Amino acid sequence: MKKLIPILILFLSWACSEKTETQKPNVLFLFADDQRAETLGIAGNPYIQTPTLDQLAREGTRFTNAYVMGGNHGAICMASRAMLFSGKNLFKVYDRLNGVQTMTMDFANAGYTTFGTGKWHNEKEAFEASFQQANNVYLGGMANHYEVDLRNYGADGKLGEPTKKGYSTEIFAESAIDFIQSQKDSSDPFFCYVAFTVPHDPYSPEANYINYYPDGSLPLPGNYMPYHPFEFDHLTVRDENLTGWPRRPEVIQMILSDYYALITHLDTQVARILDALRESGKLENTIIVYAADNGLAVGSHGLLGKQSLYEHSMKVPLIIKGPGIPSNQELDAFAYIHDLYPTLAELAGLPPREDVDGKSLVPVIHGEKESVRDALFTAYRHTIRAVRTDKWKLIRYPERDHTQLFDLEHDPLELNNLAENPIFSSEKNRLISLLQESQKAVGDTVSFTAAVIKPMAYYPDTLKRKPDQWQPEYTLKRYFEEK
Repeated sequence: MKKLIPILILFLSWACSEKTETQKPNVLFLFADDQRAETLGIAGNPYIQTPTLDQLAREGTRFTNAYVMGGNHGAICMASRAMLFSGKNLFKVYDRLNGVQTMTMDFANAGYTTFGTGKWHNEKEAFEASFQQANNVYLGGMANHYEVDLRNYGADGKLGEPTKKGYSTEIFAESAIDFIQSQKDSSDPFFCYVAFTVPHDPYSPEANYINYYPDGSLPLPGNYMPYHPFEFDHLTVRDENLTGWPRRPEVIQMILSDYYALITHLDTQVARILDALRESGKLENTIIVYAADNGLAVGSHGLLGKQSLYEHSMKVPLIIKGPGIPSNQELDAFAYIHDLYPTLAELAGLPPREDVDGKSLVPVIHGEKESVRDALFTAYRHTIRAVRTDKWKLIRYPERDHTQLFDLEHDPLELNNLAENPIFSSEKNRLISLLQESQKAVGDTVSFTAAVIKPMAYYPDTLKRKPDQWQPEYTLKRYFEEK
């Protein structure tokens, strides 16, 4: 018997090491569409109800300065998702993923089962190359949430023809739940990507959430304006047509009521997914990420969309929870959406990739570093560039030869432009140099001043708008009928 004891110990040691070897953490990635960073209760918003996301943040780490780098056209989400999945900056990937090694490809190579549901606003072929399993995938940008064109994989591993189905948020949640339940008895780790189409417009909450926040009950943004004070790009870009000019205060409050209702309903569906994860027994060994592709103006600075470089449009929520990640931690370190690729790879023990531009946030999460960058650069088309530090932000409009300088410490709403104040000339010049250095570092060749200068004046009362094909009856009556 004594001779058997060492053999038994060796066997148990081997069995435990084998078990440890296979216990890689699962990944559940929850991605919202057009959600402003401060639309969480835990972010200090006393008006919105997001109990599930607030609890997720308390159980994990929340980044308070997370951003998308920008976009090369009005559909910021295309570039944002391309950056997320490639780990590359805007000027390396723009909005294209075909032929690019993606985040989920790396996880599949490491033995993960990869699954995707929801919005995919890049090439169809790139989705098929990036996910082994899929259900209810929407290929596109805008969608009527009440009847979304959804596709599933066929026997050939390709996305089939679309079928119209019911309310998007609930369908995507159900798809994620079905997948998680299917993995209950699997010993392989999984990467489950759930890309919601809300709170992106149409401003059409699920029927039970209409009037959840009664019209007029929500305050206007602190930087609400009836018009943007100057022209800087196409002020009739699609998002900006969803209400008229001037932006009437009562209409902005209506939009906010619908926008918040979309988010609160989303919160309930995230709760369902997390309950399924808990019931599967895999919650404790799952890294959960909650983020959004970009922010949204919703009346701030006289804008509705995300086609600007103000904080409200570039800043996003970012929560990470999982094994080894500190709970109830808030970090103000700068983060980009494309930092999540190397961050998740490191947390899961995947080998580092040398060809990504994103930086792993793991040293910041674990308190080994205060930050991975000292400044943050953003860009929109060829028309706007911006750089910010912990206290200051400079926005440059090359086609208008116009500069904005904001003291974010004392003016977080970006209302008081200090660019022409001689007291701040040294700070302005420092940030101009930093902006140009940042452009060079990412390969951006847009000049500080364009060859042809366009006027800043415009006539918003003459701007015309009309509804697009995705607006359901609810929003047509509410926002497009003359009153």
